[in-house]
Amino acid sequence: MWFFAAGLIFLFYIGIIVYPLVRLLGESFTGQAGATFSLQYFVQFFTTPYYAKALWNSLLVTVSVTVLAIVIAFPLAYFMTTIRIRGKNTLQILILISSMSPPFIGAYSWILLLGTNGVITNFAHNVLHIQIPTIYGFAGIVLVLTLQLVPLIFMYLMGAWRTIDVSLLEASESMGVTGFRRMYKIVGPLILPTILSGGLLVFMRALADFGTPMLIGQGFQTVPVLIYNSFVSEVGTNDGLAAAISVVVIVVTLIIFLVQKYFASRKNFSMSALQPIQPKKAHGLKNVIGHAYVYGFIALAILPMAYVVYTAFLKTKFGVFVPGFSLDSFITAFTTGSNAIVNTLVLGLSALICVVIIAVFVAYVSVRRRNALTGTLDTLTMVPYIVPGLVIGIAFLLSFNHPPLLLTGTAAIMILALVMRRLPYTIRSSTAVLYQISPSVEEASISLGASNLKTFFRVTIPMMGPGVISGAILTWVAIITELSATIFLYTVRTETLSISIYTEVIRGQYGVAAALSTILTLMTVLSLFIFLRINRDREISI
Repeated sequence: MWFFAAGLIFLFYIGIIVYPLVRLLGESFTGQAGATFSLQYFVQFFTTPYYAKALWNSLLVTVSVTVLAIVIAFPLAYFMTTIRIRGKNTLQILILISSMSPPFIGAYSWILLLGTNGVITNFAHNVLHIQIPTIYGFAGIVLVLTLQLVPLIFMYLMGAWRTIDVSLLEASESMGVTGFRRMYKIVGPLILPTILSGGLLVFMRALADFGTPMLIGQGFQTVPVLIYNSFVSEVGTNDGLAAAISVVVIVVTLIIFLVQKYFASRKNFSMSALQPIQPKKAHGLKNVIGHAYVYGFIALAILPMAYVVYTAFLKTKFGVFVPGFSLDSFITAFTTGSNAIVNTLVLGLSALICVVIIAVFVAYVSVRRRNALTGTLDTLTMVPYIVPGLVIGIAFLLSFNHPPLLLTGTAAIMILALVMRRLPYTIRSSTAVLYQISPSVEEASISLGASNLKTFFRVTIPMMGPGVISGAILTWVAIITELSATIFLYTVRTETLSISIYTEVIRGQYGVAAALSTILTLMTVLSLFIFLRINRDREISI
């Protein structure tokens, strides 16, 4: 039975992952003149300076964001782990909240603050009589993405710090290794695998982000924006160039993924902290620096979200903010954007149910029923991890745009894209939970006369429940804030909140965009508090 179930899931993966990517690959090798095989789009990409510069810009942004995120998150995790910071639990929640909104909302809020006509820009010019740089361009993209992605590295590092035994630090101190030398010789190697894993996640997200450079790039072209512009301008006549660029992106992300996996496997450690690091009350300069660093970062990270909520209550005239407060933006949002709110809930819940069901089955057959088929299935589950959302959208359009799988313009293609995009994370969290459950419990159930199927539903799933639900809530947040994978697939009938916010910003309707962003923020915060309620006896960690 389990082999049959694994086979069905395997066929499902072939249909929604392998087939669209193969179709994308085939499109990239099709020439304009209808040739069955041609390299003209790849030649065009690598010989045109404009395209090569976009690839270089994307790598420059992603590397800069990854390095900055690690540099900022390391001391943040160190202070939060070793120093007794006031309001630590609340601060952790704020850090997590700051990472849950889509990056393009952060870009939009920084436009309001540091744009050409931004609040801070005007204040500096009119009051201080100085001209400060605007948010547009390379520096702005790096700022927005770094603030958005630092919490990911931070949560990874918090978990890593808790696995370090105090005795290791004490032993190194007794041998005269202290300060930065101890950090470099002892702590660094121990948490290097965690840094590599977190850094890979940040790199993938920064490389795949489309909304931020689209809103504030202003001439600084990145590959996701290039793919979008190429596909939109050529859809229906010639989409081979967009497919070729997408293949190049997949190759780049695959190389980065394999390099990270290689170094992580060579630097892997297993530790059980009998005496984990406990935060202690600091005194003097260290206490001041620790609190100033933590509070300063959180204030900077929360500022864009807080300002968006504030502007949602301002009066607007023709989309521009004017003096005074009003609920008109919310009235317009609930009137014109009601379909987007309903679609977000319906499509998101449908995708979430599919994700949870598939993830539980894949985790179970991968851990408890290992064979050649389940091993292949486990490998396939990681494919969407390295494929950017924009590429998924193009692959789905190319694959499901003609009979017998004519899904373009339907809710089904939106749900499938969301399922494919978020499956890897839920599968990994479900697998981690299952590894913590002893097989002896299931064996005892079977020895008492219960069938394998009954044991799975009555024993295994209830034990996996809390972990799966927690992972599902975080997956839900990722689903309702998704933009890249759905920007090509939506219609007026399937528009979601993220897409609606993006389109309102493009139209210059900042008041409605702020109101919709506030609604989406409230949904993510509510989801987070449900997550914390379920995990009330646990530390927040990834």
